[in-house]
Amino acid sequence: MSRKSKPPVALYSALADTTRCRILEILKGAPTPVHVLTEAFSISRPAISRHLRVLKSAGLVAEVKKGRENVYTFKPAKLDAARTWLETIRSSETTTEETVEEAPAPVIEAAPIVVAEPAPVVPKPARAPKKKPTVSAEKPAIDPAPAAQAPSASQMGFDF
Repeated sequence: MSRKSKPPVALYSALADTTRCRILEILKGAPTPVHVLTEAFSISRPAISRHLRVLKSAGLVAEVKKGRENVYTFKPAKLDAARTWLETIRSSETTTEETVEEAPAPVIEAAPIVVAEPAPVVPKPARAPKKKPTVSAEKPAIDPAPAAQAPSASQMGFDF
């Protein structure tokens, strides 16, 4: 029996974004510097760099520094791991399909749907209307001299 291969999750995660797939299509033609890649998109250079970082960590691109530029190259051989894993899944799917076709399909009966009746609505007792405070026409007298006392402990919210 052949050894089971692990699914290349990082590779599929890197390929799950349309921008990253488009970057790979551009790099398929020739190694390309970041500023040229940025011109092909309507997103910022830092955003392109983040996409390239994901592709690099998945092993799909290689970075070479040439002077002040970073040039990226597509590494198509890294797709072989994905192809191998897919072929493994596909070959096991074929044997599973043959087994399923031979076995009769199970009969599944649905349970009856029970609808609960809503609870009766009980009215709330009526409340007395709130009384508005009365406002006197006379203004309160304002003491012109400020209080010279320090606030007591109970005024500051402490009870000693």
